[in-house]
Amino acid sequence: MAMTSSDTIPFAGLRPERILDALESVGYRCDGALMALNSYENRVWQIGVEDGPPVVAKFYRPGRWSDAQIAEEHAFTAAMAAEELPVVTPLSIAGKTLFTHGGFRFSVFPRQGGRAPEFCEPEILEWMGRLMARIHVVGARVPFRVRESLDIQSFGVDSLDWLVGNRVIPQELESVWLGVADQALAGVRDCYARAGQVGQLRLHGDCHAGNVLWTADGPHFVDFDDSRMGPAIQDMWMLLSGDAEEMGKQFGHVLAGYETFREFDDRELHLVEALRTLRLMHHSAWLARRWDDPAFPAAFPWFATNRYWEDRILELREQIAATQEPALVPR
Repeated sequence: MAMTSSDTIPFAGLRPERILDALESVGYRCDGALMALNSYENRVWQIGVEDGPPVVAKFYRPGRWSDAQIAEEHAFTAAMAAEELPVVTPLSIAGKTLFTHGGFRFSVFPRQGGRAPEFCEPEILEWMGRLMARIHVVGARVPFRVRESLDIQSFGVDSLDWLVGNRVIPQELESVWLGVADQALAGVRDCYARAGQVGQLRLHGDCHAGNVLWTADGPHFVDFDDSRMGPAIQDMWMLLSGDAEEMGKQFGHVLAGYETFREFDDRELHLVEALRTLRLMHHSAWLARRWDDPAFPAAFPWFATNRYWEDRILELREQIAATQEPALVPR
């Protein structure tokens, strides 16, 4: 499998002493306790502080987002926090939320504990719907100017072109995968055509169970790193699971909570399977683009196998059929 790779490993040099030095450069006195948290795109550490509770430092992947794009994310989370929404926002230190040390950009966050929610419970789904609507009320006020959008081009066409152009797919499977991917994108375009012109707003962008922490006070939303412009349904469909009937029941509960604060455009229901298809294609390209990071071959060794691409071919064929089904019906 041929892939492009950079001359330098993205996080080479981000050693424990540099991480601690970075925190101390913005005024913290670290006690030496350092624990890596689960993150592949960036590097995230919980760090002990001598005179207070631990904090979390997020070191941004070089070259992914510009300073201006990160600033838009931080402004979005600050606007939500101002509305008393339970989002984890970067700490402002001397009026700044983005810092540089030793060639790495980083932000500091308060530590937020919690457990993954059980999205199968009706009351939890309604609660999530209410909070999601409030997030979208804030997200709809102004658009992102420099952050990317979630659309067919960026998640679908660009992903396909990158995988083929960099000869990532095993040669013996490439023509089959490409044919299936082209059909899957045609199905996505049909879904968008049925939906018509739907609105775009600032989103969380990656609202799955791993990015929601449940506490005694309810859910807290974390990791807005994938925040971008897109349709509201993008932040809702990942709350659902099961077959069409089960997802319809679950979405009925989400919608009951959502429409307490914001009207939902039913045309976006045509986009559920289209967005799922785009996410699958984007994920394969994401793994390939990050293969020069040693964390990725170690965590995803099966990516460099024929079996992985055989499974993706079957998965996309299932999505071709799913995009031809009627839109999701809330129940």
